[in-house]
Amino acid sequence: MQLLVIQRILGLLMMVFSSTMLPPILAGLIFEDGAILPFVEAFFLILIAGFLLYLPVYRHKKELRLRDGFLVVVLFWTVLGVAGGLPIYLSGIYEISITDAVFESMSGITTTGATVIVGLDDLPHSLLLYRQELQWLGGMGIIVLAVAVLPMLGVGGMQLFRAETPGPVKDTKLTPRITETAKALWYIYLGLTIACCLAYWVAGMSFFDALSHSFSTVAIGGFSTHDASMGYFNSTAIELIAIVFMLLSGVNFAIHFTAIRNRSLRPYQRDAEFRTYILVLSVVSVITIGYLQLTETFDSTAESVIEGLFQVVSIGTTTGFTTAEYHSWPGFLPVLLLYVSFIGGCSGSTGGGIKVIRILLLVKQGMRELRRLVHPNAQIAVKIGKKAMPEKVIEAVWGFFAAYFAISALMILLLMATGLDQETAFSAVAACLNNLGPGLGDVGRNFASINDPAKWILCLAMLLGRLEIFTLLVLITPAFWKK
Repeated sequence: MQLLVIQRILGLLMMVFSSTMLPPILAGLIFEDGAILPFVEAFFLILIAGFLLYLPVYRHKKELRLRDGFLVVVLFWTVLGVAGGLPIYLSGIYEISITDAVFESMSGITTTGATVIVGLDDLPHSLLLYRQELQWLGGMGIIVLAVAVLPMLGVGGMQLFRAETPGPVKDTKLTPRITETAKALWYIYLGLTIACCLAYWVAGMSFFDALSHSFSTVAIGGFSTHDASMGYFNSTAIELIAIVFMLLSGVNFAIHFTAIRNRSLRPYQRDAEFRTYILVLSVVSVITIGYLQLTETFDSTAESVIEGLFQVVSIGTTTGFTTAEYHSWPGFLPVLLLYVSFIGGCSGSTGGGIKVIRILLLVKQGMRELRRLVHPNAQIAVKIGKKAMPEKVIEAVWGFFAAYFAISALMILLLMATGLDQETAFSAVAACLNNLGPGLGDVGRNFASINDPAKWILCLAMLLGRLEIFTLLVLITPAFWKK
């Protein structure tokens, strides 16, 4: 383990992260909201802390090993989540505690969208922009950004990229050089953000709201500048725009890259994960809209269609925007939507959850086992499209699936031990581990009312969900630390 090299990289990345305080400072100057000082203080504190880490080891420039990459990613996301809460705490809004400030920051950077802040409409613009900015940076991953634009780090980019990118297969590069791959992902990410911002603006949002919500839409984060979330705007056009960009952001960015490069829609048609993604959301949308119409939850069919479709896409992609209190919808709908969030977006997207490709592999593996009961000696491959998947990938998916639900069960028990009821505990873990945001019960609207120990447990759940379980769990295995 090259601890000095890791310290150098962590120091550099912290210094880079300190620059995220500059846009909120600019927003504070433009809107004259008087909330600049906390960001100025946070900027210097994080910059100095990063410099003090970097200075003693600035000469240590060696190629990172794979294990070093995992440790850098986990350390940075943890440090970033904690340090990101600094300006929120220094702002002193509603006498916010350290626990709440870290929870809000961790929720933002992991694109979970669970909030403990009530009264968003009255917050200064600088703080509102900062919350949205955290989600946007966390969406594609600051590590990938570092690999793309900071080659002067002098580290092995592939090690960071493999530890950071979501999905069961982490060795695929879109371009020959990993730096170019990371840049390609960020160009697409930036392009979607700009297009989303302009669409919101044309549809009637103020430019500030359009920019802020484009950050959280493309990042599949779910933070809003208003307590009523997207329901504040009461606009069908805005909801439809959000649906389109949430769907696009939940798709594997490698598919977007291939489609743009080939100037063709065929990559979408050929991709089995994309087809499954659309199929799942379509089926759940039909069920939801039909049940809303059957129970006359809304006054008109058009309203049932728009509200049902919006909530399904938002929850299904783990974005977490709301235009209605879905947790109070009739019958099985709230639990159905929460279950869909476990599937989440496609691998290689900004979405959370288990990922569509893993669910697809689990289904196909289950079907293979049924066929083996009939034909015990048959050699049956599990295929995605026309490609047979390696057995090690299938084994990794089963391992991930087992770990995911074992951790879910453990965290639910821990939350119940802190005093939360079963519904709240289950939905809070699901919402945070899936990086979704809104839950059921006491966390249907926000997480402000739950106790501090529960919030720290959920911070860990957010981090596990964002880093896809194994990236963090591997650090506690004895084999990881052996020379």
